[in-house]
Amino acid sequence: MTSMPDPQSRRLEDLSGPEIAERITESSVIVQPIGAVEQHGPHLPLSVDHVIAHESAAALVAEHGDAHDLWLLPTLSVSKSNEHAWSPGTLWLSAETLLAVLRDIGRSIAATAARRLVFLNGHGGNSALLNVACREIRLQHGLMTFLVHPFVPADHGGTSPEAEMGMGIHGGHRETSVFMHLRPHLVHLEKADRAVPEGLAQNRHVRFGGLASFGWLSNDFGPDGHIGDPTGANAEEGKLLFETSVALLGEQMAEIAAFDFGRGGP
Repeated sequence: MTSMPDPQSRRLEDLSGPEIAERITESSVIVQPIGAVEQHGPHLPLSVDHVIAHESAAALVAEHGDAHDLWLLPTLSVSKSNEHAWSPGTLWLSAETLLAVLRDIGRSIAATAARRLVFLNGHGGNSALLNVACREIRLQHGLMTFLVHPFVPADHGGTSPEAEMGMGIHGGHRETSVFMHLRPHLVHLEKADRAVPEGLAQNRHVRFGGLASFGWLSNDFGPDGHIGDPTGANAEEGKLLFETSVALLGEQMAEIAAFDFGRGGP
């Protein structure tokens, strides 16, 4: 038996061509989840960033879509993950290719009545390029563009547990906990170990989240490729982190839906 589309779906792909003209308006906010397929150490699968971006965006649109006229695009799973290119199985696009893809998505959305496009990014390695894409799409297509994260990585100003010394940026405690909540059967916590670059944490400026940033590859800090301490991760904390993140994203969507240049709100 063929499954029928959910009549209440806010997935853009579930609309017909004529429905796009009827239901997508200037007030609509288009949400593009972006994840990654890349190594996350021996205890997590390659799908971590894809799953977190996809599930966060789906929960966000399900819980806040009607209030803020949110519409969900298919998750872009393969992105700029070349800091993990040393690990076979990692799938990655060059910066030039990903930027071209994002521009083309912007061009496609600009053909609708929607004026707001949000990149919901689950992979920290994309963040700098996504900021560039936001400005490029704004310039080329006139859309208002935004970048949000389910969890801001520590190397981009986010936080990590004290035990990780601000270094829990990839496959660490919080990311592992969230994934244990979302896909517990894919986590092998018995293979987890602590991989915190403690020497780097002693620096005032040249460190993750410091004033002086630096280029790095995930195996610069150890052969397993994760950076953090996942050994105490747990699904209960992951559930709380995930739900708190979706609520915070909902607050951001309220401001994005009302945003216009020259005024802060409605």
